[in-house]
Amino acid sequence: MASHVFGWIYLLYLFDGCVLDTNRRELRRGLHLIPVAAQVFDLLHYLITNRERVVSKDDLITAIWNGRIVSEAALTTRLNVARNAIGDNGQEQRLIKTLPRKGFRFVGTVREEQGSTTTTAIPLETPRATLVLPDKPSVAVLPFTNMSGEAAQEYFADGITDDIITELSRFSELFVIARNSSFQYKGKPLDVRQIGQELGVGYVLEGSVRRDGNYVRITAQLIDARSGMHHWAERYDRALMGVFALQDEVARSIVTTLAVHVNKAEAQRTLLKPPATWQAHENYLRAVDILASFWSSLKKTDLYKTRRLLEQALELDPNYARAYAALSFAQIASWSVGVDGDYLAPAALDRAHEFACKALQLDPNLPQAHACLGVVFGWKHQHEAAIAEFERAIALYPNFTQWRFVPVLIFAGQAERAIEVGRAHMRLDPFYLPLAPAWLGLAYYMLKRYQDALPLLRECISRAPNFSGGHVRAAATYARLGKFKEARAETTEVLRIDPAYTIEGRERRYSAFKNPRDVDHYFEGLRMAGLPDR
Repeated sequence: MASHVFGWIYLLYLFDGCVLDTNRRELRRGLHLIPVAAQVFDLLHYLITNRERVVSKDDLITAIWNGRIVSEAALTTRLNVARNAIGDNGQEQRLIKTLPRKGFRFVGTVREEQGSTTTTAIPLETPRATLVLPDKPSVAVLPFTNMSGEAAQEYFADGITDDIITELSRFSELFVIARNSSFQYKGKPLDVRQIGQELGVGYVLEGSVRRDGNYVRITAQLIDARSGMHHWAERYDRALMGVFALQDEVARSIVTTLAVHVNKAEAQRTLLKPPATWQAHENYLRAVDILASFWSSLKKTDLYKTRRLLEQALELDPNYARAYAALSFAQIASWSVGVDGDYLAPAALDRAHEFACKALQLDPNLPQAHACLGVVFGWKHQHEAAIAEFERAIALYPNFTQWRFVPVLIFAGQAERAIEVGRAHMRLDPFYLPLAPAWLGLAYYMLKRYQDALPLLRECISRAPNFSGGHVRAAATYARLGKFKEARAETTEVLRIDPAYTIEGRERRYSAFKNPRDVDHYFEGLRMAGLPDR
C-alpha cells in the first residue's frame, strides 16, 4: 500500500544511498529512517540546496539559527552530527567539506526528484524510528521566549526554564526530558507534535518571559504533543524580587494537570536556593552552556571561560551551591582532559573534591553536588562511595540524569548496569553530549559485545574528533573484532591528538578499574591495536 501527496510539489534529494525528504522532513537510507533533530535536518537541507557554492558560517547562522549568536563549538557539533547521520565524518569529509577560513560545502553527488499528485511516496509500512512514549506522563519544557526585546535578557528567560525543568524533575510520577535536549529547540518555531515525536514525550510546556523594569510577566501553556490540544495556560505577574518562587507555582500547576494520570504521592519539596543576584545566576547559566560545548570542542579557552564565569558568580553570591557544583565538574574536566598542567594531577582532583563538598555544605539536597562527589570518588577508586552518591542524587530527583554515572559503574565492575544507566540517560536527554556514547561503548566492550560497542564509539568520534578517548576505545574494539587495519588507523589518530600517549603513561594513570580481570581485558585490547606501551 502506498501513500500519495496531493495538491503540491516537494523535493527528494538522493545522495550516497540516502534520501532527504522535504515533505516528511525525514532522512532515510533505503527503508530505514535515520533519526535527526530538526536543526540537523535544516542544516543538511541548506547545505544540499546551496551545494553549488561555499556556504559561510554567517550564512548558516542566518539560515539555521535566525542570526542568533552561536559558538564555534556548537556549530562544529551540529556539522559533525549531520556528517555522522549521512555516513560521513570530520576526517574523510566525503560529503560535507570544511574549507578553512571560507566555509562549508556539500560535495556529494545529488539527484533531485519531484514528488506531486502523480508521484508515489514511500510505502506506509516503512518503519519510523520514533521514540516510544514512557509508561508515565512525559513532558519536555521548551526554552521560554524572551519577549523583552533585549538580547541581554535572554539568560533571564533561560533561567526560568532551567528552574522549571529542575523542579519538575523532583517528581517520580513524571518523565522529564533533560535540559540539554529541550534547549536544542531554542529559537526554532516548530510544531509541538514534531517535537513530541523527536523527544518521545506526551506533553510540551512552552511559554514566554517579559521583563519590564522591576516587574516580570511569565506565561506558560501545556500542550498535548500527540494532538496539539492545549490543556492548560496561565499567566504570572510578579515583582522581580519574588521571581524565584515562580518555578514552584508553575511546576505545581503542571503536576495538578497531569495528576489524573497518576496516583500522586505526597512529596516533601525544598525549593532550590536562589542566588543573591540575578547576575550570578546568569553567569552560572552561561558557564554551564560553555562547559557542555567544551566536551565537543575540547578547547582550553572554553574551559577557562567556564571557570571565570563561575568564579564571578561566586564573587557575587558566595553561597551559590550550584555554581560550586559546576566548578567541581569543570575541575574534573581539567583533570581528565589534557589541556593544561591539571591533567591527571592529584591536586586538581582534590580541588574538585573540595568544590563538591562546599556545594553539599550549602545545599545537602543538590543532586549535581552528589554527582560531582560521586565522580571524584570514582576516580579515587572509592567505588562503593561513588555509586552511593549517584544513587542519592537519583533518590532526590528521580529524573536526574548524568552521563558520568556510566564510567563510575564501569570501573566498579558493573558494566551491565552501566549500559542500563547509559541508555536511560540517552532517552532522557536525546541530544546527549558526545562522551555519553563513548562511555556506553566502553561498557559494551567490557562485556565483550564489540559489535554493539563500535557504532557508539564511531558516533563519539564523529561528534568529538579530537577526543582521544573515543579513538583509543575504537582501536581496541576494532582489534578485538580482528579489523586490524581500522585499529591501526585509530591508533594513528590517538598519536596525532596526543603524541606523548602511552598505555602506561596515560591510560594506566587514568583508568580506575576495580577488578584485575577488567584491567587485563581492556589493556590487552589496546596492545592488540598497536598502541605504544611505554
